[in-house]
Amino acid sequence: MLHFLVAESETADQRDARRAHVGKSSGESYAATLRQLRPDAAITIVAPADDAHEPLDAEAIRAFDAVFVTGSPLHVYDDTPEVARQIAFMRTVFASGTPSFGSCAGLQLAVVAAGGTVRKMPERMEAGVARRITPTEAGRDHPLLAGRAASWDAPAIHGDEVETLPENATLLAGNRVTAIQAAEIRHAGGIFWGVQYHPELAPGEIAIALRRQSADLIDAGLAQTDDDVEAIAAKLDALHDEPDRRSVLWALGVDREFAQEGSRRIELTNFLDHLAELRRDG
Repeated sequence: MLHFLVAESETADQRDARRAHVGKSSGESYAATLRQLRPDAAITIVAPADDAHEPLDAEAIRAFDAVFVTGSPLHVYDDTPEVARQIAFMRTVFASGTPSFGSCAGLQLAVVAAGGTVRKMPERMEAGVARRITPTEAGRDHPLLAGRAASWDAPAIHGDEVETLPENATLLAGNRVTAIQAAEIRHAGGIFWGVQYHPELAPGEIAIALRRQSADLIDAGLAQTDDDVEAIAAKLDALHDEPDRRSVLWALGVDREFAQEGSRRIELTNFLDHLAELRRDG
């Protein structure tokens, strides 16, 4: 039986706030998705940002088949104890040799832990739909992106981005808004696959995130009023409820690869399908 470790990238307050709006923390959402993809897997959720969290050493992490690192509102360039604890956790994951996967802030944590840099996006933000993500030459042949079209859209919401990849990292995909959308990182004996977007989230969860960050979207110039944000969120809700509804696909400017659950999760599925060889490489 597979045993997965899901690492919350949220603080305790952020987890409580997300539960109040979504019903689950980021880690709980991730675990729910993984249970659908691998129903027989055992899943343990930890919160490395918490002061009360007892850090796991490399031997303890090595007992898991894979580690998944969630997104969060946390900024990995902030000099705070919560950030420092999460970066230390990610370095231990690399040292354990356990294959790992991360979305959004999960990618950013892995980048910083391996020696790269993350920054606030200058005068822009990517929210709702990350459009026209395109693989690099290396990405076209990489198993993380197997089954992806020549370009695709994905659920996304972030105001930070990877600025520079660390050594021994491979850029796999990007778009015009965010140059680094997918990457592989090999560091200290470990292998990480990550994406800046959210293959684990459904459109309805992105809709809730848009509503929660309405002020940020207005400040970034993506919307003029809360009503503008609500209009997009409502369309995402409608797509969540009726993924084949052509009028909603047209209104959002997305195709069925975005709408259908299986195709949204391609990167996660590919990672799970390659776990055995990733563990050998690690």
